[in-house]
Amino acid sequence: MMAVSVAASNHMVVEQRSTTNRIPAFDFTKGVLVLFMVLYHWLNYFHGHQGDVYKYLRFLTPSFIFITGFLISHVHFSKYGIGNPQLSKRLLVRGLKLLGVFILLNLMIALLFPDSSISTIFFERSSFDNLNAIFISGNVYVERIGKTAAFTILVAISYLLISAAILSIVCKLFKYSFQVACGLLLLSVLVLDLRGILIPNLELLTIGLLGVVLGYASGAQIQKIVSHPYAVALAYCAYLAAITFWGVPFPLVVVGVCLTVILIYIVGAKSGEPGRLRRPILVLGRYSLFGYISQIAILQVLHRVLIHFNFGLVVLGLSLVAGVALTIFSVEIVDRIRPKSAAVDRFYRAVFA
Repeated sequence: MMAVSVAASNHMVVEQRSTTNRIPAFDFTKGVLVLFMVLYHWLNYFHGHQGDVYKYLRFLTPSFIFITGFLISHVHFSKYGIGNPQLSKRLLVRGLKLLGVFILLNLMIALLFPDSSISTIFFERSSFDNLNAIFISGNVYVERIGKTAAFTILVAISYLLISAAILSIVCKLFKYSFQVACGLLLLSVLVLDLRGILIPNLELLTIGLLGVVLGYASGAQIQKIVSHPYAVALAYCAYLAAITFWGVPFPLVVVGVCLTVILIYIVGAKSGEPGRLRRPILVLGRYSLFGYISQIAILQVLHRVLIHFNFGLVVLGLSLVAGVALTIFSVEIVDRIRPKSAAVDRFYRAVFA
């Protein structure tokens, strides 16, 4: 996957940072995941929700949550310190802000597309069961109604940020709060999984907290892992074989998330100036949340325009290329306008920062 041999170079720098204190390898990882997300949603709109291909993309949404958790501990705890009230407030505010963005985006969909199932939930059949599907269980497909919400990853990320804000304060009294909380949630999810009970929001929160726990790793410990790309690639092949034969139960989801993130990180950690391919991926990673939102909007529009045409191979191929290109273009526009417009920069920070 992704020319792992390139990343075996001795020039990999785990803690390589830009002048803005970012870690390019993590931006690269998030950027690649956004591109995978474009593929995932393109398949939703132009192929359908069924098919074996989806089990090979099962890592995708959990990977975003995992990286969010990892960066909370690996970057923010190092910068602010665990239990810092300023950090807890920032995490809490950002979590609540994402919930607000999630509700606003779905309200916009309901108003713009009155024939959609989301419009039905907002204006006709709002009930406790539907709210439970969106905000508690995360099982957003409701029988006889359809999908009750879009942009659902925002709910899981917001829950992780809010949980991290609370647990970081608890860490002042008990420093292993994140580890214990993660362990309890892992046990709960495994027990529920054995009983055939699926609660996506709980699974995603668990993977996010696992990311926080693993984010305590030092740069040297991360370097030790990523310096063995062939071993990681071999483990990933074993993972692919496992899900091919056994499907994707929760334990394999966790394995897939960790291995996929590590593989992409290994490629992104190589030194040198960004080339024509790597640079837009890095920009996508810096604006991963905006990129996630914009690609769904872009694919929605493409689907509604192209639905009037016969979905031949040429149309399908062009729609995917257009989805990727327009997503990158939208992010590039924001990246170039922000330094030139204080108003745009303030708005971006108010919504996404």
